[in-house]
Amino acid sequence: MMKPHALPLALSLALSGSLAAAQAPPPVAPAEPVFGLRAQAELGFLAVASHFIQFGRDGSRIDYRDDGGQTNLYTFARASIELDVRRRHIITFLYQPLQIDSSATLGRDLRIDGAAFAAGTPVRFRYGFPFFRGAWAYDVLPEADRELAFGVGLQLRNASIEFESVDGRSYRQRNDVGPVPLLRARGRFPISTRGFFGFEVDGLYAPISVLNGSDNEVTGAILDASVRVGWRVIPHVEAFINVRYLGGGAVGQGDPTNTSDGYQSNWLHFTTVSLGTTLDSRI
Repeated sequence: MMKPHALPLALSLALSGSLAAAQAPPPVAPAEPVFGLRAQAELGFLAVASHFIQFGRDGSRIDYRDDGGQTNLYTFARASIELDVRRRHIITFLYQPLQIDSSATLGRDLRIDGAAFAAGTPVRFRYGFPFFRGAWAYDVLPEADRELAFGVGLQLRNASIEFESVDGRSYRQRNDVGPVPLLRARGRFPISTRGFFGFEVDGLYAPISVLNGSDNEVTGAILDASVRVGWRVIPHVEAFINVRYLGGGAVGQGDPTNTSDGYQSNWLHFTTVSLGTTLDSRI
């Protein structure tokens, strides 16, 4: 039994402990890092829905599917690194290789940049259009688990397009390196505790001569749009499946060469399906 003189002391100690607990500041969550780093890679296949090209005003309008045998599925890959500042400013650097090699025996006469390719000739077709891209976007949503960002980008194309008869008697090539400005939008939203839905759109339609100061009247367009569904596998690692439309091209008068008047028309519509993974210092 507690002694009478000990009861006031016990009550005093209990009250002091309660007051101290009430006055203690709540635990402070660790501060989120100012910078976040994210690496992402995709691998899958590409299908050609439609692809036409013409070099020279007197040249043939080539259907890469019918004339060039672009009817297979081709390897698709993409890699990017992102840096974000307090989750609001998102800076992206991306590289996408893109090369389609095919061959076919021509079913009709073709004229390409002044060179004749006769019907019945086996021809190798190479369409190389890899690109580098840098972009910035600003996330307008304050929530950490979702994103809706808008911004701008700049893409550097590095095209190499070749036509070669198997016997080596006829050959034409065009190379093209140049900048392509872009507008950008992207989003990401949770669909469960660990799942998410996302989208990205990069594109522009504009007269190229206005953008790069050239005297040649060329109109160009690009649209790179995708949707994805993903899942956080473990902390800092996500996996996703992505469906993408990649299209665009250009038409107009370029610089004349010793074999062509410089005219070109090139329009493509590709679809890709890929699996990807993301390593994120913030997840």
